[in-house]
Amino acid sequence: MRLPRLSLILAVVAPTISSFAPSSNHVLLKSWSTSSSIHSSVLPIPTKDVIGQQQPELGEDDLYMTPPERNPPVAGSIMKMLPKETFEIDTPTSLFYFGVDLLAVIVTMGFLDVVVTSDTYHAFPMWAQALSVAPLQVLTGCMWCIGHDAGHGTVSKNNKSINRIVGEIAHSVMCLTPFVPWALSHRKHHLNHNHLEKDYSHQWFIREESDNLHPLIKASHFTRNLQLPILYFVYLFLGIPDGGHVLFYGRMWEGHSLKEKADAAISVMVSLATAGALWSNMGFADFAVVCMVPWCVMGFWLFMVTYLQHHSEDGKLYTDDTYTFERGAFETVDRNYGKWVNRMSHHMMDGHVIHHLFFTKVPHYRLEAATRALKAGMEEAGMGDMYKSIDTPDFTQEIVKQFNDNWFFIDEKQVVRE
Repeated sequence: MRLPRLSLILAVVAPTISSFAPSSNHVLLKSWSTSSSIHSSVLPIPTKDVIGQQQPELGEDDLYMTPPERNPPVAGSIMKMLPKETFEIDTPTSLFYFGVDLLAVIVTMGFLDVVVTSDTYHAFPMWAQALSVAPLQVLTGCMWCIGHDAGHGTVSKNNKSINRIVGEIAHSVMCLTPFVPWALSHRKHHLNHNHLEKDYSHQWFIREESDNLHPLIKASHFTRNLQLPILYFVYLFLGIPDGGHVLFYGRMWEGHSLKEKADAAISVMVSLATAGALWSNMGFADFAVVCMVPWCVMGFWLFMVTYLQHHSEDGKLYTDDTYTFERGAFETVDRNYGKWVNRMSHHMMDGHVIHHLFFTKVPHYRLEAATRALKAGMEEAGMGDMYKSIDTPDFTQEIVKQFNDNWFFIDEKQVVRE
């Protein structure tokens, strides 16, 4: 048997050993090293160019294996993490919050009426009039949250009429948002949240495919920063991307009967009648300043919180092959806007993950405690990293930055296709 590596070593060290060895051993080792050199060879040290040809340079991610996609716990398992009272819908409690918010808005509107009929107000230029009254309608956002509960049937568990009445007052009248059409498209958003093609309220585009978009969509992206104050109007009246909430067309109405559309039309008529009555009593100028400017402020707020709750740097989109309800729900982000903002918004913003998981089962006044229990339960299950929560005290700056940087784009690597 040949021992080339051992022979090579002996060939190198033999002269040194032989200087200390007897002459007979010296002859033996010399003979062995000479004969062994015939069977061994030393490879040349490869140059940098040779290495590059044999082994391409590795990228920064090439040394890491892509972890397998994990599934969040199913809804039944999550329910066991939460207190039993999480799912108790108490109608008197719901109506109490509705009454408090309604009273606050009525008082605010009464004070607003005193302001706009004063000589001081009319001495202001129009832009100053708008600025002076816009803060007075901030409470309509609270009213909107109550109507949001009604749209999910969580004002009253067993009485649909109560949900309908509260929703019409809170949304169709106070927020000039047709209640039934909004509830229809919003429910479809919940059922398809973060599905690449089926999601409602948001339209997703692959960033790498941006060059192939329709020219109108490219124009929308180019003018995105000018659209923030009017995007809620575009959503309701122009029906982008879901379909019209005033004129019934688009994908949200596919498969719905004439009876369902007639029922939804009642909400539209309530909103139009409210707007018409205010316009005729105030006149165009006061109506525009007192109602529509604050309505745009409310619309900006609604778009902002909705966008930030459903967009994050590590967000993922799913396809028909990979989508599950729980996967979509856990892509929601709880946003902490500060103690008082969270309270005034009825914890709909900092408890949005729970809301998406159980949108027809948990009223707004259970969200705060349920969110704490969810966080603890997910940590105990070793899945705490799947729950997303971001402190966002500078929310107005954040929406401008995120919308400018990302718009409705998603990177291809964020799409889970298999």
